[in-house]
Amino acid sequence: MKRTTRRLALNAMLSAMFVVLSMISISLPNMKITLDALPVLVASLLFGPLDGLSVGLIGSFLNQLLTYGLSPTTLLWILPAGLRGLLVGLYAKRHRFELTVRQLIMITVVTALLTTAFNTLIMYLDSVIIGYPFAATLPTVFFRIVAGIMTSIVFSLVLPGIIKALKKLDL
Repeated sequence: MKRTTRRLALNAMLSAMFVVLSMISISLPNMKITLDALPVLVASLLFGPLDGLSVGLIGSFLNQLLTYGLSPTTLLWILPAGLRGLLVGLYAKRHRFELTVRQLIMITVVTALLTTAFNTLIMYLDSVIIGYPFAATLPTVFFRIVAGIMTSIVFSLVLPGIIKALKKLDL
């Protein structure tokens, strides 16, 4: 199998993994604790920004369709996962895909904070477009930030082993 075919197949599997991990989550009012960012981070750290972007967008789009169906704000809701993949991929590419654990923690925490901020903005836009009170979502912002930081630290600890194992497969 050609290298690009394997890469495309892995990206498809990572997008599917995003959907599965998103469905295996802890859902609270206006907050969801999930590990769905893991496949986006893997694609970004292995292949770069475009792969991370595509895995984030495709996985998030499929998840949105399966969970909520198509709505006027579907495209807004898929953007944060794509942005995370793009930013992590750009950072990894800048450092020639050789990141220390400290760098990994930093980039995953920063992108988690940006993703949380972006999701909060999208909640606001969604409330305006769909017509529900945004104020109900504000009390959860602090807890969403803490959850994002905690999952980022977990990702930083498991990603080096995952990336090393996948690189051994010569993908």
